[in-house]
Amino acid sequence: MEKKSINPATVFNSLQYGFSQAIETTGTRQLFLSGQVGVNANQETVAGGIYEQTVQSLVNIEHVLHEAGGDLSNVVVLRIYIKDGANSHEEQLDIAKALKEKFGDAPPASSWIIVTGLSLPEWLIEIEAHAVLN
Repeated sequence: MEKKSINPATVFNSLQYGFSQAIETTGTRQLFLSGQVGVNANQETVAGGIYEQTVQSLVNIEHVLHEAGGDLSNVVVLRIYIKDGANSHEEQLDIAKALKEKFGDAPPASSWIIVTGLSLPEWLIEIEAHAVLN
């Protein structure tokens, strides 16, 4: 799979928040991942706040991708659901920090959506991913 980030200077600099404005791909094998939350393999919500839950969500995405023969470099878009009340500017910077740590200079496109709640009250974030593997 070939992947190209598109980030024109005529729109805001989304790279500072850990996502691209658009991704162009040439692959055909696609993987649609269910939303991942800050829960480990033992079904325990990780301690900490939005940063820790974001990292765990991305680690879960990595594990699913690995099982399918891919990795985070195959992710082309994220849909990030943020619990209302966990969406301050500081918390959004924590999400951006985790995205930049995991995706580096080639982040996927993404949408950030504020929701009234997730399946469990302690969950602050849920991340869906769409990947192109070849």
